[in-house]
Amino acid sequence: MVIRTVSALVLAAAPAMAQTRPSTTTMTCQQTVRLVQARGALVIGTGGMTYDRFVRDRSFCEPTEIAKRAFRPTRDNPNCLIGYTCYEPGFDDWPGQGF
Repeated sequence: MVIRTVSALVLAAAPAMAQTRPSTTTMTCQQTVRLVQARGALVIGTGGMTYDRFVRDRSFCEPTEIAKRAFRPTRDNPNCLIGYTCYEPGFDDWPGQGF
């Protein structure tokens, strides 16, 4: 009985382990922008083992966060504005500096 339960749990988890996240380096700038716009908020790989959460606008951030412009490399553009990242501003942050 225990073996069946463990086997069922392993099989149920297998599809989740196989999922991959989209990567900015394999998509064009336009494709990446459209994906962020369509989903509103999602985690995208940014090359290698790095990833980040990108949002369409501030409405996808926590109330204490602001949206900061996110430039990332894509297949066709080394500095593509793909959307925003949510950022908790510090005391020394000035509005308008990269936001």
